[in-house]
Amino acid sequence: MKTFRIDGPGAASIAEAPRPTPGAGEVLLRVETVGLCGTDLNTFRGRNPLVTYPRVPGHEVGATIAELGPGVEGWSVGQAVLAFPYNECGRCPACRSGRFNCCRDNQTLGVQRDGAMAEYFVLPAAKLLTAEGLSHTELALVEPLTVGFHAVARGQVAAGDTVAVFGCGAIGLGVIAGAAERGARVIAIDLDDAKLALARKCGATDAINSGATDLHTELAALTDGDGPAVTIEAVGLPQTFRAAVEEVAFAGRVVYIGYAKAPVEYETKLFVMKELDIRGSRNALASDFADVIAMLQRKHFPVADVVTHTGPLADAPDLLRMWSDRPGEVTKIHVRL
Repeated sequence: MKTFRIDGPGAASIAEAPRPTPGAGEVLLRVETVGLCGTDLNTFRGRNPLVTYPRVPGHEVGATIAELGPGVEGWSVGQAVLAFPYNECGRCPACRSGRFNCCRDNQTLGVQRDGAMAEYFVLPAAKLLTAEGLSHTELALVEPLTVGFHAVARGQVAAGDTVAVFGCGAIGLGVIAGAAERGARVIAIDLDDAKLALARKCGATDAINSGATDLHTELAALTDGDGPAVTIEAVGLPQTFRAAVEEVAFAGRVVYIGYAKAPVEYETKLFVMKELDIRGSRNALASDFADVIAMLQRKHFPVADVVTHTGPLADAPDLLRMWSDRPGEVTKIHVRL
């Protein structure tokens, strides 16, 4: 079978690999659609400290069951599925507290272990999910949207809250949709008017181009001078990390997704003066997957607008290079197998 791999910084190729055989408790998937994510882009750029090379990416998966391994029950050949891509240890402090998403020794498909960007892939049946009525495109969108939904849950967003979201890439759009699903007023913040327009389609009620206007003035005007109750950062720049703390309301909540791309210096008195809750958000829980699936089943999320680029497996190296060269043009890339 053919598989796509990232061979090293700046190098990617299509390779041949043996078609796998499912063992006990496993299923063989015929992979239909796989999304490329920001983690894959960082791996290609040599900026992902969690990977070794070569690495097969792919944890945003829409697939069809091709074969059941011994002992697998409750699933059937031909069934459309998606992958729960995290593999927790079950022993560390996070796992013992039920927060498997931030397992100390987590192994995510396509990151610490090879992923599903191949014509066929074997996965334990326990790591499969299904969703009636969703296409393979929608199934492959579930996982990236769960990352935003989990950040919303970490921020304890509730109906009536005002939530400011920094960044309208694929993860930020998941945040916006997740906050809107909870009945919050959502303010989208970005430097790109086209991305802000897409953010409105995903549920943002207001939009601020922080490159064209003063962010503090605009947020104050939209919140009667209080600032948003919750700020969620989905960019990864020192200035947006600081702005999330500076602009949030007193007694507010700040949530960070991912890592800043450089060290961040804070005016730490704001942590105490505002008595802020500052939280990280990593991966997602099963409940987040259920919430995203339910949203997509209602068919109001703008899937066709979010998936900005598609191509066959043979084009995957070029699609990844294009994203690296022109990142502003991409929201989500889907590889169709």
